[in-house]
Amino acid sequence: MNANKALYLQLADRIVDHIADKTLQTDEKVSSVRELASRYEVNMNTAMKAVETLASAEIIYNKRGLGYFVSPHALEKILQRKRQEFQQDFLPRLAQTLSQLGIGFEELKTELEKIQNK
Repeated sequence: MNANKALYLQLADRIVDHIADKTLQTDEKVSSVRELASRYEVNMNTAMKAVETLASAEIIYNKRGLGYFVSPHALEKILQRKRQEFQQDFLPRLAQTLSQLGIGFEELKTELEKIQNK
């Protein structure tokens, strides 16, 4: 776990990762708050806050009496958010590192192609 990020956000990120890697599909039931708390060894309030955060972001939705389910547009929203984070956070750090190391675009492209072709 990441000490710099609130525990409920880390738990929410785990659920988001399961949706992004398609372990959880559209309209599939998400583990209950009790199950999440037990599996990730957090208290029920932490698990509930993670679920509420995802529900307010419309990543999951509640069916009264049945639990939480993956929203129809969850994957689309997640990928859009991840692309934005990639462009705003990762790419500037990458560009700075490449500059410091004297690695040009063509060299980076060649190395990325090697990785993708493995």
